[in-house]
Amino acid sequence: MKRVWLFRILTVLYLAAVAVLCFAYFPQLSTAPRTIFGIESDKLVHFFMFLPFPLLVFFSFNPKRQGLVKTLIMLVLIFAAGCGIAWGTEYIQGHLPYRTMDPSDFSADRLGLICGTLAAFLIQLFVRKKKHA
Repeated sequence: MKRVWLFRILTVLYLAAVAVLCFAYFPQLSTAPRTIFGIESDKLVHFFMFLPFPLLVFFSFNPKRQGLVKTLIMLVLIFAAGCGIAWGTEYIQGHLPYRTMDPSDFSADRLGLICGTLAAFLIQLFVRKKKHA
């Protein structure tokens, strides 16, 4: 149970960090490299910003007590919630004078959410198999 509360606290801190990253004004970022390994650095930031969301939220609930079907449903709902948050951040950024709304940022967010959701599923599957072995 302590682990669940640790993940809940981390989730709240993570969401606060995402809010700061998405809505704060960072004028010094114009000096950041435009690309990393040929990929726009902004897209990498969006990918890695949303990658932990499914993992943190999934493990904030007690997934040990759930069957495979409930786990899949829960992960789909978490992914959908993550997409809602990602779209919401882009929408709000479109209304801020110092930010812009970029649909390709939302695509990078979704890719991070997909990878995080798959990682949560694989971790749960591995733990489940190990437990039943």
